[in-house]
Amino acid sequence: MKKLLASLTLAAIVGPVWAATQTVTLYVPSMTCSACPITVKKAISKVEGVSKVDVTFETREAVVTFDDAKTSVQKLTKATGDAGYPSNVKQ
Repeated sequence: MKKLLASLTLAAIVGPVWAATQTVTLYVPSMTCSACPITVKKAISKVEGVSKVDVTFETREAVVTFDDAKTSVQKLTKATGDAGYPSNVKQ
């Protein structure tokens, strides 16, 4: 029992071992002008765990690199939606 408790304590201190950097491409069809990517990029950049955002108006895509221990795809799409630009994961 003491070994289990010690292992759990160590895991809580160190954090999840399975956390990884992920990259996802979001499709943002509601971008209608060349200024829209600025708003989308700002919204995504404010999400904790995001390390890189590239938004392209021509393809209406946002390529986001993030730490999956700090955020999720759902939080990213919520951020764009809250900014007025609903998005979804590009298949």
